[in-house]
Amino acid sequence: MTAIQPTALDDQTVVEVKDLVVHFQVLQGRVPAVNGVSIKIKRGKTLGVVGESGCGKSVTGLAIMRLLPTPPAEMVRGEINFHRQSTGQVIDIMQLHPQSAEMRSIRGNDIAMIFQEPMTSLTPAYTIGEQIMEAIVLHQKVGKREARQRAIQMLDRVGMPQPSRNVDAYPHQLSGGMLQRAMIAAALSCQPSLLIADEPTTALDVTTAAQILDLMGHLQEEMGMATMHVSHNLGVIAEVADDVAVMYLGRIVEQASVDDLFYNPKHPYTQGLMHSIPNIGQRQRLEPIRGVVPEPDAIPKGCAFAPRCPHYSPDTCPPIPPPSVTVGPGHEVCCYLLVLTDSVVKPPDNRAHRW
Repeated sequence: MTAIQPTALDDQTVVEVKDLVVHFQVLQGRVPAVNGVSIKIKRGKTLGVVGESGCGKSVTGLAIMRLLPTPPAEMVRGEINFHRQSTGQVIDIMQLHPQSAEMRSIRGNDIAMIFQEPMTSLTPAYTIGEQIMEAIVLHQKVGKREARQRAIQMLDRVGMPQPSRNVDAYPHQLSGGMLQRAMIAAALSCQPSLLIADEPTTALDVTTAAQILDLMGHLQEEMGMATMHVSHNLGVIAEVADDVAVMYLGRIVEQASVDDLFYNPKHPYTQGLMHSIPNIGQRQRLEPIRGVVPEPDAIPKGCAFAPRCPHYSPDTCPPIPPPSVTVGPGHEVCCYLLVLTDSVVKPPDNRAHRW
């Protein structure tokens, strides 16, 4: 049943996720993949979501789309309040069945997603044009001839060479960069309010990746859509994001504007990520984060980063999850160093990076 909350969001907020918890059932039992995530994305803005592999970035995006397989996934609790621009309603997506008519009318139309691997995300048995046309026919209520023309126009818009010819190409006939452009065309064919880009430049060479990022930025500005950009590449996030959420083992450990995060990181994990990046002009040894990410079924009690944290102390870090602390406008950190002390380790100087 749809939960309509007309006053839940301001006019500029497209989606707000509150205390999202997602578990997966595995052989060892139930393990948390997302554990209390809260984010907000505004119209025309980009939220970058960063963290090591397995921290819950992609699961959060798939949860918003209601594309998690159930089972083994279980959306335990939380709210995903989406401001539907076409009707002005605020809908709690958590209350919708993944295969309900209303969720299907939102997915691909109001909220779209660019997946990590276009070769495995596009169906090899259908042409690029047929896969773009499917969403247009379903959501825009037009005939196949009109849908085909719109698909060609969208392919041309994303810089696909010879769009009137490649609209009839199969995925295996296109290069990686062309496939990524085709997937962007499919995602944006209905002009969504929210785009979730999950590692959109994975496996692309640096030149093609830069072209794809420039294209996405141009289309976002043109359409005024909100974007959730998932990546492990901090350099990419520094260029495309307005705000950044840093995730570790299913939790957001730090959230701030892109400038605050890169110039003044507060959480030891964020600082560790910064120390791991080569800095142009400074000949110094990189400092990797010690240890490895724990298995999902062996997450430490309290602060999940404690076993790898260079500043951990049992006297200051009790075995309960640290609360969120506001350290500046829009800058929140989950760390006992900020809860119980007035000082933290000096953050790395990243002014030479930008980027």
